Order: sequence, then structure tokens, then C-alpha cells
Amino acid sequence: MARFLIGRLVDGLVAILGVVTIVFVVSRLLGDPTVLLLPVGATEAQLQELRAALGLDQPIWVQYLDFLGGVLRGDFGQSFQFMRPALTVVLERMPATMALAFSALAIGLVVGAVAGSLAALYRGTVVEGVVMVLALLGQATPVFWLGLLLILLFAVELGLLPTGGYDGPVSLILPALTLGTFTTASIARLLRSGMLDVMRDDHVRTARAKGLMPGTVFLWHIARNSLIPVVTMTGILAGELLGGSVVTETVFSWPGVGRLIVQAMEQKDFPVVQAGVMVIATTFVLINFVVDLLYGVLDPRIRRHG
Repeated sequence: MARFLIGRLVDGLVAILGVVTIVFVVSRLLGDPTVLLLPVGATEAQLQELRAALGLDQPIWVQYLDFLGGVLRGDFGQSFQFMRPALTVVLERMPATMALAFSALAIGLVVGAVAGSLAALYRGTVVEGVVMVLALLGQATPVFWLGLLLILLFAVELGLLPTGGYDGPVSLILPALTLGTFTTASIARLLRSGMLDVMRDDHVRTARAKGLMPGTVFLWHIARNSLIPVVTMTGILAGELLGGSVVTETVFSWPGVGRLIVQAMEQKDFPVVQAGVMVIATTFVLINFVVDLLYGVLDPRIRRHG
């Protein structure tokens, strides 16, 4: 088990390095940020002076080595737009992103677990049909369309919730529901499939033949053994929600990291883009590392054999 976890940790570090390297190279292809930072009509001498001050006049490989050295020290440079440390700018937006991501994940886990369990327990009935149709719609509905629809219904027509922005817990409801819909559908479908597979296993039939209570059979023999693929999916979804909720953050004007990175790319603010991607990639790797640890808790065979 320890060898397995060490291998996954090394893989994660390599993945972070690869992602950051790609972002570093691609961000340099977006253009010259000094053109946006200086007023219109700035002379070439002024442009060259600013490039030298920002270190952009150096060869690309020198900039890359300086960047890696800064990363090891926790220094991603100064934001061109905010004139503050880029990592500080990103970390200030992380609480909003994490609140949105984990609220949507909580909705998905609770509602998806209940819906998936009902679909598995009542296989071949109307209950399963309704759950699977709703899950299919939840996965197929575009996030931006659902977000706009919720705004029109609950904010514009009913006036119950704000249209966007970050103004307390109430502002979290609509964006969390928007993201949580896809999460709920994914968890429900995966859990239903896993439970149906486990229900056909010999140990479940043996537990029922022993006369165990249906609730005990469901919780300890069916649900628990169906959780490994759900845990895997939860880790993937958590990473996607932390880094991929750009559309939702834009629709609801949510001050998160995803929206910040998009704005930084438009302004060619390389340090913020690099710091944002680094934070998200690191968070994603840590979440998946925790998922690997949970495998051993859920399945003793993994602890013994790795």
C-alpha cells in the first residue's frame, strides 16, 4: 500500500510540473502584456523598459528557470494587473471557489446517493425510470443554459434569490444548484450501476441466506462495496468543480479562481494565470491522493496487496 501511494504521489508531482510547464509556454503565446499595461501611444523605448522591468526581455528558457525557482520558493511574481503577489491574488479567490465547489459536491453526493440507491433497489419500476431519465437530463443539460434558466425563474420572476455576485450564503444557492445538477446525475448513475453489480455477488446472497436484516445487508454488503467507483468519481468531480466552474462563475458573476484566470488571460497577466493553475493542479492532486487513501479504508484487499 505504501509503495502504491508513493508512486501516486510521484505521478502527481510530475503531473503538476507538466501542467505548469504547458501553461507557462502557452501564456507566453498570448501576446505582449506591456501593450496593455502602458497607455495608448507609448513609445518603443517605454515598452522595452517595462519588458526589462518585468523580466520579459529574457530568453524563454531563462524566464522558465526563473519561474521554477520562484515556484520552489512559493513566489509566482507580481501580478501585472493588481500589482500584488500573484499567489496572494489567487488565494484570496479560493474561499469563494471552494464554497461553490463543495456546496455543489455536497448536493450531488446527498441527492445522487439517495436517487441512485432508490433506482437500484426498485429496479424495473417507475422509480428507476424516473431517476434515470432525470439523471440523463441532468448530464445532458448545458450548465450555462441551466444557470440562466434558474436566474430567470428564481431571481427575475419570483424575486426570491439574487441574480449573482457574492453577498452571503443566499448568493450561493443558485450557482450551487447549477453545478450540483450535473454532479447529482453522475453520482446517481454510477451508484445505481455499482449497486446492481454488487447485488449479484455471492456474499450478498450469503448474507441474505443467513437471515440478516435488509437494512444491514444494504448498508454493509451492498452500499459499502459500491463506494469505490463513487469515491473515484467524487475525487474527479471535486477537481473539476474547483478548476472547471468557469462558466458558472461567469454566469453568476461569482468571484472565484476560474473567473480570475479567464480575466487574467484576457489581460495577459502571466503570473496570475500560472499561480492559479498551480493552485488548482496541486489541489486536484491532493484530492486524488486522499481518494487513494480511502481505497484502503473501503477495501481491506487494497491495504494488504496494494
